[in-house]
Amino acid sequence: MSKVRYLTPEWLEASEKAFNSDPNFQESLKTFTNKLCYRVEADPDWGLERDILFGSFFESGRLTKLAFFTKAAALQDSDFILSAPPQEWKKILRKQNKFVTDFMLGKIKLEHGSKSKILNVAPHADKIVKAITQVEMQFPDEMTAEELAEYRGYVERFRDVLGV
Repeated sequence: MSKVRYLTPEWLEASEKAFNSDPNFQESLKTFTNKLCYRVEADPDWGLERDILFGSFFESGRLTKLAFFTKAAALQDSDFILSAPPQEWKKILRKQNKFVTDFMLGKIKLEHGSKSKILNVAPHADKIVKAITQVEMQFPDEMTAEELAEYRGYVERFRDVLGV
């Protein structure tokens, strides 16, 4: 499979397809039901002129939604919103850092939801990361200047179309 660019509809689609094609993911998360949204903070060097939110919703291990959200929709529909700079999310998704450690160190912040309840996500965090990283990703800091310029434009276009 070819690389997909991080924070694009193609990345979410490929990740959802990979998750749903492997029943082991659903089985490993069968006791997990939560609606998580992730805010990736703006970073012009990454082609992100403004914050972007995406979410992964699980019900008894089934991935019911993997999509981009407006802030209002994330607040309304999710149990939690977690935020961090894009470099921090990359470390989590590349499995260089652990979600729980970075959360406890304050590198990932809880913007919405209960601090005590987010700790219930901790035992499932590595499985969630593994489940949504089955596709090879290209991050903006790995792009050439030309690729980054094209990516920046693409992100703005699909965000306008999706209203996110």
